[in-house]
Amino acid sequence: MATDLHELLRSLRVWDPEVTTLPAFDPAGAPAAPLELFTTWFAQAVAAGQTEPHTMSLATADPEGRPDVRTVMLHGADADGFAFASHSHSRKGGHLAVRPYAAIGFYWPVLGRQVRVRGPVTAAPSGEGQADLHARSTGALAAALTGRQSEVLGSLDELARASEQSWDRAQREPAAPVPSWTLYRLAPEEVEFFQGDERRQHVRLAYRRTDGGWERQLLWP
Repeated sequence: MATDLHELLRSLRVWDPEVTTLPAFDPAGAPAAPLELFTTWFAQAVAAGQTEPHTMSLATADPEGRPDVRTVMLHGADADGFAFASHSHSRKGGHLAVRPYAAIGFYWPVLGRQVRVRGPVTAAPSGEGQADLHARSTGALAAALTGRQSEVLGSLDELARASEQSWDRAQREPAAPVPSWTLYRLAPEEVEFFQGDERRQHVRLAYRRTDGGWERQLLWP
Protein backbone atom coordinates (compact mmCIF):
# COMPACT_ATOMS: atom_id res chain seq x y z
CA MET A 1 0.00 0.00 0.00
CA ALA A 2 1.36 3.40 -0.97
CA THR A 3 2.16 5.87 1.77
CA ASP A 4 -0.33 8.72 2.18
CA LEU A 5 2.06 11.60 2.75
CA HIS A 6 -0.58 14.04 3.98
CA GLU A 7 -2.00 11.53 6.46
CA LEU A 8 1.51 10.80 7.70
CA LEU A 9 2.23 14.51 8.13
CA ARG A 10 -0.98 15.05 10.10
CA SER A 11 -0.04 12.22 12.45
CA LEU A 12 3.21 13.89 13.52
CA ARG A 13 3.53 16.06 16.59
CA VAL A 14 6.10 18.73 17.37
CA TRP A 15 7.92 18.62 20.73
CA ASP A 16 6.18 15.54 22.09
CA PRO A 17 6.15 16.09 25.88
CA GLU A 18 7.00 12.41 26.40
CA VAL A 19 10.44 12.97 24.88
CA THR A 20 10.94 16.74 24.91
CA THR A 21 11.21 19.17 27.80
CA LEU A 22 11.07 22.76 26.62
CA PRO A 23 13.25 24.96 28.84
CA ALA A 24 12.28 28.46 29.86
CA PHE A 25 14.07 31.37 28.24
CA ASP A 26 14.02 34.84 29.75
CA PRO A 27 15.44 37.27 27.16
CA ALA A 28 15.89 39.91 29.84
CA GLY A 29 18.87 37.92 31.10
CA ALA A 30 20.45 37.43 27.67
CA PRO A 31 24.03 38.67 27.19
CA ALA A 32 24.84 41.85 25.29
CA ALA A 33 26.35 39.95 22.33
CA PRO A 34 24.98 36.82 20.62
CA LEU A 35 28.10 34.63 20.63
CA GLU A 36 27.93 34.01 24.37
CA LEU A 37 24.28 32.97 24.16
CA PHE A 38 24.97 30.76 21.14
CA THR A 39 27.79 29.01 23.01
CA THR A 40 25.52 28.42 26.01
CA TRP A 41 22.67 27.07 23.91
CA PHE A 42 25.04 24.87 21.90
CA ALA A 43 26.52 23.37 25.07
CA GLN A 44 23.02 22.76 26.43
CA ALA A 45 22.00 21.01 23.20
CA VAL A 46 25.04 18.74 23.51
CA ALA A 47 24.25 18.02 27.18
CA ALA A 48 20.61 17.24 26.29
CA GLY A 49 21.73 14.57 23.83
CA GLN A 50 20.85 16.41 20.63
CA THR A 51 22.05 14.34 17.66
CA GLU A 52 24.71 16.14 15.60
CA PRO A 53 24.07 19.59 17.08
CA HIS A 54 26.90 21.04 14.98
CA THR A 55 25.04 20.46 11.72
CA MET A 56 23.40 23.52 10.21
CA SER A 57 21.47 24.57 7.14
CA LEU A 58 23.45 26.89 4.86
CA ALA A 59 21.57 29.05 2.37
CA THR A 60 23.29 30.79 -0.55
CA ALA A 61 22.11 32.30 -3.83
CA ASP A 62 23.29 31.86 -7.39
CA PRO A 63 24.16 34.77 -9.76
CA GLU A 64 20.46 35.14 -10.64
CA GLY A 65 19.49 35.35 -6.99
CA ARG A 66 17.88 31.91 -6.85
CA PRO A 67 18.34 30.42 -3.36
CA ASP A 68 19.84 27.05 -2.52
CA VAL A 69 20.23 25.30 0.82
CA ARG A 70 22.12 22.30 2.16
CA THR A 71 23.28 20.87 5.48
CA VAL A 72 26.92 21.43 6.48
CA MET A 73 28.95 21.26 9.68
CA LEU A 74 29.94 24.15 11.90
CA HIS A 75 33.73 24.26 12.18
CA GLY A 76 33.88 27.00 14.79
CA ALA A 77 32.34 30.23 16.06
CA ASP A 78 34.29 33.15 17.49
CA ALA A 79 34.68 36.90 17.18
CA ASP A 80 35.51 36.46 13.48
CA GLY A 81 32.25 34.66 12.72
CA PHE A 82 30.75 31.23 12.10
CA ALA A 83 33.08 28.94 10.14
CA PHE A 84 32.29 26.18 7.65
CA ALA A 85 34.27 24.64 4.79
CA SER A 86 33.89 23.41 1.23
CA HIS A 87 35.69 23.17 -2.08
CA SER A 88 35.89 26.54 -3.80
CA HIS A 89 34.59 24.92 -7.00
CA SER A 90 31.51 23.40 -5.33
CA ARG A 91 28.08 24.86 -5.97
CA LYS A 92 28.12 26.75 -2.68
CA GLY A 93 31.68 27.93 -3.39
CA GLY A 94 30.57 29.26 -6.77
CA HIS A 95 27.62 31.04 -5.20
CA LEU A 96 29.77 32.67 -2.54
CA ALA A 97 32.33 33.82 -5.09
CA VAL A 98 29.60 35.83 -6.84
CA ARG A 99 27.31 36.65 -3.92
CA PRO A 100 29.39 36.56 -0.72
CA TYR A 101 26.41 36.61 1.65
CA ALA A 102 24.68 33.69 3.35
CA ALA A 103 22.31 32.54 6.07
CA ILE A 104 22.70 29.61 8.42
CA GLY A 105 20.18 27.90 10.66
CA PHE A 106 20.49 25.50 13.59
CA TYR A 107 17.58 23.41 14.87
CA TRP A 108 17.80 21.53 18.14
CA PRO A 109 14.39 19.84 18.53
CA VAL A 110 15.33 18.12 21.79
CA LEU A 111 15.08 21.62 23.37
CA GLY A 112 12.69 23.24 20.89
CA ARG A 113 15.33 25.76 19.88
CA GLN A 114 16.48 27.40 16.67
CA VAL A 115 19.27 29.86 15.92
CA ARG A 116 19.32 31.83 12.66
CA VAL A 117 22.28 33.86 11.43
CA ARG A 118 22.78 36.13 8.38
CA GLY A 119 25.78 38.07 7.16
CA PRO A 120 28.60 38.49 4.66
CA VAL A 121 30.98 35.60 4.00
CA THR A 122 34.73 35.74 3.42
CA ALA A 123 37.25 33.03 2.60
CA ALA A 124 40.05 32.49 5.12
CA PRO A 125 43.67 32.39 3.94
CA SER A 126 44.60 29.08 2.32
CA GLY A 127 46.84 28.07 5.22
CA GLU A 128 43.94 28.29 7.66
CA GLY A 129 41.77 26.16 5.42
CA GLN A 130 44.44 23.47 5.13
CA ALA A 131 45.08 23.51 8.89
CA ASP A 132 41.34 23.12 9.53
CA LEU A 133 41.15 20.18 7.13
CA HIS A 134 44.15 18.37 8.56
CA ALA A 135 42.83 18.75 12.10
CA ARG A 136 39.79 16.68 11.12
CA SER A 137 39.38 12.93 10.60
CA THR A 138 41.01 10.72 7.97
CA GLY A 139 37.59 10.34 6.39
CA ALA A 140 37.20 14.10 6.04
CA LEU A 141 40.58 14.33 4.31
CA ALA A 142 39.72 11.39 2.05
CA ALA A 143 36.45 13.04 1.04
CA ALA A 144 38.26 16.30 0.31
CA LEU A 145 40.90 14.49 -1.75
CA THR A 146 38.18 12.80 -3.80
CA GLY A 147 37.18 16.30 -4.91
CA ARG A 148 34.95 17.07 -7.90
CA GLN A 149 32.20 18.18 -5.52
CA SER A 150 28.92 19.07 -7.29
CA GLU A 151 30.15 17.72 -10.66
CA VAL A 152 28.07 15.13 -12.54
CA LEU A 153 28.95 11.57 -11.47
CA GLY A 154 28.99 8.82 -14.09
CA SER A 155 28.31 5.89 -11.74
CA LEU A 156 28.61 4.72 -8.16
CA ASP A 157 31.45 2.43 -9.24
CA GLU A 158 33.39 5.49 -10.35
CA LEU A 159 32.82 7.07 -6.96
CA ALA A 160 33.90 3.91 -5.16
CA ARG A 161 37.18 3.73 -7.08
CA ALA A 162 38.00 7.39 -6.50
CA SER A 163 37.05 7.16 -2.83
CA GLU A 164 39.25 4.11 -2.26
CA GLN A 165 42.21 5.86 -3.82
CA SER A 166 41.57 8.94 -1.67
CA TRP A 167 41.32 6.89 1.51
CA ASP A 168 44.60 5.19 0.69
CA ARG A 169 46.33 8.53 0.12
CA ALA A 170 44.79 10.10 3.24
CA GLN A 171 46.16 7.27 5.35
CA ARG A 172 49.60 7.48 3.74
CA GLU A 173 49.75 11.29 3.65
CA PRO A 174 47.78 12.79 6.57
CA ALA A 175 49.04 16.25 5.58
CA ALA A 176 48.21 15.90 1.87
CA PRO A 177 47.22 19.34 0.51
CA VAL A 178 43.84 20.00 -1.08
CA PRO A 179 44.22 23.45 -2.71
CA SER A 180 40.52 23.89 -3.41
CA TRP A 181 39.49 23.24 0.19
CA THR A 182 38.35 26.55 1.65
CA LEU A 183 37.41 27.68 5.12
CA TYR A 184 34.63 30.27 5.01
CA ARG A 185 33.54 32.63 7.76
CA LEU A 186 30.12 34.23 8.04
CA ALA A 187 30.33 37.49 9.98
CA PRO A 188 26.92 37.84 11.65
CA GLU A 189 24.89 40.98 11.05
CA GLU A 190 21.70 39.42 12.43
CA VAL A 191 21.31 36.54 14.90
CA GLU A 192 17.93 35.28 16.10
CA PHE A 193 17.30 32.92 19.01
CA PHE A 194 13.99 31.03 19.02
CA GLN A 195 12.70 29.14 22.04
CA GLY A 196 9.64 27.02 21.43
CA ASP A 197 6.72 26.96 23.86
CA GLU A 198 4.03 24.29 24.29
CA ARG A 199 1.27 26.93 24.11
CA ARG A 200 2.92 28.42 21.03
CA GLN A 201 4.00 31.51 22.94
CA HIS A 202 7.43 31.14 21.38
CA VAL A 203 10.15 33.55 22.45
CA ARG A 204 12.15 35.17 19.64
CA LEU A 205 15.11 37.36 20.50
CA ALA A 206 16.88 39.10 17.61
CA TYR A 207 20.32 40.70 17.71
CA ARG A 208 21.25 43.22 15.01
CA ARG A 209 24.73 44.65 14.61
CA THR A 210 24.95 48.45 14.58
CA ASP A 211 27.80 50.93 14.51
CA GLY A 212 27.58 51.11 18.29
CA GLY A 213 27.43 47.38 18.93
CA TRP A 214 24.57 44.89 19.15
CA GLU A 215 20.94 45.96 19.34
CA ARG A 216 18.37 43.51 20.78
CA GLN A 217 14.65 43.29 20.20
CA LEU A 218 11.85 40.79 20.66
CA LEU A 219 9.85 39.51 17.67
CA TRP A 220 6.32 38.19 17.48
CA PRO A 221 6.25 34.41 16.97
